[in-house]
Amino acid sequence: MKRFDLRHLKNDFYTRMLELMDKQIAPEETAIIMFEIGDFSNIQKSADVIYEAGYTLMNSIKFNEVDWTLVVKKVKPEPAEREHQDDERKAVAVESAKDE
Repeated sequence: MKRFDLRHLKNDFYTRMLELMDKQIAPEETAIIMFEIGDFSNIQKSADVIYEAGYTLMNSIKFNEVDWTLVVKKVKPEPAEREHQDDERKAVAVESAKDE
């Protein structure tokens, strides 16, 4: 487990966060990443960036009044609920088409 403090980057930490996950974290290893909250949009965007990069967001918590902490594991994330529901709908549609 490694800890990275990206608070000094303010709202421009996403590229560095992904670079660290890619180069400094071994497969199945966990990283703790701290960043400045800013206007709160960083919180959701960081979760989206982590998911889209293929990592698992294990926890996302407020550290103090201005800082946020992510716990990220370098493993493929489970499908998002929406994706899972879409897959189920496709399977039902395929089964219905077979019955016709």
